[in-house]
Amino acid sequence: MNLAESDIEYIKAHLGEWLAEHSLGKPPAVYEIELRERMVRVEDELRHQRELMQQGFEQIDKRFEQVDKRFEQVEKRFEQIDKRFEQVDRRFEAMREDMDKRFEQVDKRFEQIDKRFEQVDKRFEAMRDDMNKRFDKQDERFEAVLKRQDKQFYWLLGFIATSLGLTLTALRFMG
Repeated sequence: MNLAESDIEYIKAHLGEWLAEHSLGKPPAVYEIELRERMVRVEDELRHQRELMQQGFEQIDKRFEQVDKRFEQVEKRFEQIDKRFEQVDRRFEAMREDMDKRFEQVDKRFEQIDKRFEQVDKRFEAMRDDMNKRFDKQDERFEAVLKRQDKQFYWLLGFIATSLGLTLTALRFMG
């Protein structure tokens, strides 16, 4: 609904009178009481707003505590992964030592038996190739696991950074 020019002129002409009648028509004591009531209402509203802000900050603090706990859990997982790799390294060391002992025994046999030297040499070449293939497969598996874990870690960092950014943005709009 649009106001016509004549309506606007009428309002401008009489607005001062209406305001004067409304404010001067009341005794000063009543006007002062009304002002005090308004101030009390404004103070109550400000107090309520402050309480809401404090609640928001408490919720943000709780969220940060949850994020810290998540980081601790991820760190524990990485520690477990490190322990697993250490176990695998120990197993490889034990296998290597065991293989070294076996090769020493084979060398003693080579010294004792000249006739079977070529046959035994061929067998060990085949075993070594097989073991190398197995080690290569294990290396590929470990590299795949590491790549997968790296991707998961980057996704986690991305999620955390995004969550933090969204939280900070929400805080800016709230504040």
